[in-house]
Amino acid sequence: MNNDDYLLNKHLLLVDDEQELLDMVLSILNEYGFHNITTAKSMKDAIAAAQKFRPELAILDVMLPDGNGFDLMEQLKRYGDYPILFLTARGEDDDKFKGFGLGADDYIVKPFLPKELLFRIMAILRRSYKSENPIVKLKNSQIDFSCAEVIKNNEHIPLTAKEHDLLSALYRNAGRIITIDALCEAAWGDNPFGYENSLMAHIRRIREKIELNPSQPVSLVTIRGLGYKLIVEDK
Repeated sequence: MNNDDYLLNKHLLLVDDEQELLDMVLSILNEYGFHNITTAKSMKDAIAAAQKFRPELAILDVMLPDGNGFDLMEQLKRYGDYPILFLTARGEDDDKFKGFGLGADDYIVKPFLPKELLFRIMAILRRSYKSENPIVKLKNSQIDFSCAEVIKNNEHIPLTAKEHDLLSALYRNAGRIITIDALCEAAWGDNPFGYENSLMAHIRRIREKIELNPSQPVSLVTIRGLGYKLIVEDK
């Protein structure tokens, strides 16, 4: 297996109201090795799919029958902070600026070359998911995701499953704010509401494991009113 093979297992959400375009992109992705793909033809279906399947990359058209891709992107960000690629016939500069201004990772105008699409998708995935089971260096400790443990002061401290899920979500968004809702979704799945107190308890226990002084965290910091941010040394 090459170093990119694990990226082919990432769950993609493909949203376009044209069946012919969906079929073509699916064929391109399947031939390259992507098989974990969910499709939707409307904002409503895309939001339902995102809530249920938790994609790791969304590919969106701008023009949809019940809205537009820009509004959809903002809706999807409520359920998880994963990369967004626009694939659309709308090539005006204002549309591109709006997409990037909202935080899109890339913007491709139809018609496109299959190799270009694959190149852009793989580039986004490489940036967003550095390695499958990395050892992550923090200020005062390390996280070994493959062993589900924290290494601090030469001590190996095991992580629970929920702690591992939360730290994985935080690492995928290292250096960026991840909302409380997105963290609850990462740990508790499709119905994360009502888990805020449990999340706070897990964050406190994670800090006890990764920080030298959990009451003054330097690696897992609170962004008041918004969520949390993981500060790593090597990302």
